[in-house]
Amino acid sequence: MKRVENKVALVTGAGLGLGRACAMMLAREGAKVMVTDLKESEGRAVADEIVEAGGEAMFMRQDVSSEADWDATIAATVRRFGRLDILVNNAGVALGGDVEKTTLAQWRALMAVNLEGVFLGTQRAVAAMKGSGGGSIINLSSIEGLIGDPNLAAYNASKGGVRIFTKSAALHCAQSGYKIRVNSVHPGYIWTPMVENYLASQSDPAAAKAFLTGLHPVGHLGEPDDIAYGILYLASNESKFVTGAELVIDGGYTAQ
Repeated sequence: MKRVENKVALVTGAGLGLGRACAMMLAREGAKVMVTDLKESEGRAVADEIVEAGGEAMFMRQDVSSEADWDATIAATVRRFGRLDILVNNAGVALGGDVEKTTLAQWRALMAVNLEGVFLGTQRAVAAMKGSGGGSIINLSSIEGLIGDPNLAAYNASKGGVRIFTKSAALHCAQSGYKIRVNSVHPGYIWTPMVENYLASQSDPAAAKAFLTGLHPVGHLGEPDDIAYGILYLASNESKFVTGAELVIDGGYTAQ
């Protein structure tokens, strides 16, 4: 079953973790995929793997905080594949630190990627999609965009910003008649390189992993495909009545 057959998708931060899982799944389900990342070897490997499996993909190096990179990436996607139907704003960075310890430089660097990157991508995707029949924009927020954590001041702010910005963009697109849907996805803790690196930085990684696992009522951390399946739904025509919504995939974390 090809749920996004012949659609064209752009996935940022697709070299590892959630982005990789999303790019691979969209390709398996029939999409042509533009893979972007700052990590060139990892991004190229994902695009090559898609092609080797019989799909269509291209890699571009992209800094999502750069307007010029967004313009170049969107233009290359349309030039190669003819249009853009799906944008997954996945690229993001993490930063630990409470309100007292976080510096302004750290705050701005994180916002440039996590929030400004989503704004730029959404803005450029709307311009590309509105004249070609519409599309689906999927913005990766987090459970940390729904709840607070005393040690994630900047990250909380960025992901909360993604959540409410998504609703604004969704309303604008709907009221403008663009046939563009915009939704946010809110993962719990997923076993990705980002989480692995975080745990490795702790004084007792095993205890830290056990603590994180215990926060999820289902009793285990998520896997990248758990999120990719949700993104696939939002990318497909199955979700044609869904816009401005929050898809929470967190093992029950925020139900408590």
